[in-house]
Amino acid sequence: MHISVEPRDDYAILHLRGEFDTYYVPVMQQEIDTLVKAGVVRVILNLRLVKFINSTARGAMIKASKLLGAKNGKLVVSRPSSFCRDIIEKVGLDRVVGVFDTDEAAAEHLMKGTARQTKAPGELQEEHPSTVLFSPVEASRIEHFLPEDQHTALTPLMNDKQLVAWSGAGRMSALDPKGLHFTWNGGASGLTPFAMGQFLAIGTEWKVKFRLPLLQRGYCEATCTINEVEERPDGVKIGAVFTAIDNATRDAIKQYANDMAYLKDELRKATDT
Repeated sequence: MHISVEPRDDYAILHLRGEFDTYYVPVMQQEIDTLVKAGVVRVILNLRLVKFINSTARGAMIKASKLLGAKNGKLVVSRPSSFCRDIIEKVGLDRVVGVFDTDEAAAEHLMKGTARQTKAPGELQEEHPSTVLFSPVEASRIEHFLPEDQHTALTPLMNDKQLVAWSGAGRMSALDPKGLHFTWNGGASGLTPFAMGQFLAIGTEWKVKFRLPLLQRGYCEATCTINEVEERPDGVKIGAVFTAIDNATRDAIKQYANDMAYLKDELRKATDT
């Protein structure tokens, strides 16, 4: 069996593939232990590609559910194969671990009643493939610019096990191996475009998370420095250069940029008359 981890803002999806039996129980337990140590206590088990699940594996799911529950978290199952769904329902495991037809429905159940679900209307409710999550390296900027009620909205942003007091969600407009551009409408911050520009000032450092749609799952992570700020009537447009990024991520960005350029060229040729 193979397990891949897809981190999200406040939860993670474990994609399982193959036969979930006694031999692979420790692998799943290790993945969940690692997530818990990183502060992630809401987990979805995607069982779409699981062909077999035995009693030991079902017991491990119950154990993991109890572990996460003790941490004020939760374990749920999404998209189970017909075999898995049949077994889970026959033994009554669905009374302990919720089972959902989609990852989105499972995530909605996980986040029910949390601060994430009850964001103000200005915040992004649905994660878009071009979403950019950003948080200041210097936490003092949060205290200086944002209302006090947003200072303690803890959100795990990076895999370095650090919790930060605030993260914003913008929309990426351009990406290359040197840096990225994104727009931000202020979300629920209440900041004017001028104040947003001061908050995201040229020369300030930020931790960012972004996706490479169609290329890989989950978020890429980097540290960047703002080098462009453009105020707009509905927000700001930000340019930033990467100052700390691993080589694998930079190579993936280069591949993504090449793929997008190719697709745009092919689309132009197909629509050229």
